[in-house]
Amino acid sequence: MIRNLLIAMLMLAPFPIWATTYTMESDYTQVIFSWNHLGFSNPAAQLAQGGGTLEYDPADPTRSSVIVTVPLSSLSTGVPALDEHLRSKDFFDTDTFKTAVFKSTKVAKGPKGQLRVTGDLDLHGITRPVTLDVTLLNVGTNPRTHLPTIGFDATTSLRRSEFGLGKFVPQVKDEIQIRITAQAAEAKAYAEYQRAQAAAEAAEAAAKK
Repeated sequence: MIRNLLIAMLMLAPFPIWATTYTMESDYTQVIFSWNHLGFSNPAAQLAQGGGTLEYDPADPTRSSVIVTVPLSSLSTGVPALDEHLRSKDFFDTDTFKTAVFKSTKVAKGPKGQLRVTGDLDLHGITRPVTLDVTLLNVGTNPRTHLPTIGFDATTSLRRSEFGLGKFVPQVKDEIQIRITAQAAEAKAYAEYQRAQAAAEAAEAAAKK
């Protein structure tokens, strides 16, 4: 009786009971976005050093979830004047709005083995739903760190005006193309790895004194 009740509870549970928890590796979590400028070019910018947590259930990926935070201070186009303008109050206003945050609310199967991950994007003080088309790149052991690791790419598009970033529309296109690439390591093993790395670096620094 109790065993059957527990099985039923597990089957009805809204969260991924058998999922593995991964921590995003900030050095390998990036967002690249591009836009059409006056019909003549398609410039791009990058946001980097993202962090967050992924719960991935290999038996049923639709029971997975993700939350990612990206610092807007990392914004870079390779053009200093453009970086400054994009960070200003005309656009991202990074002095006021420090981060962009995506938190998934639903994961569904997509075409060709992809996943469609819907969630809330909090950007520029506005939260709106966004759906990502996600391609799983690999799940396995990182040959450098020897940690269980997962990697994926994701794409989407959005209208920047919906997030209060509509300056110069329609001369500069409203629609933004977004590509995300991310790598994450199993959370507990990654925490131990970071502690070991920090201890080794501290020992090396002490030896040089």
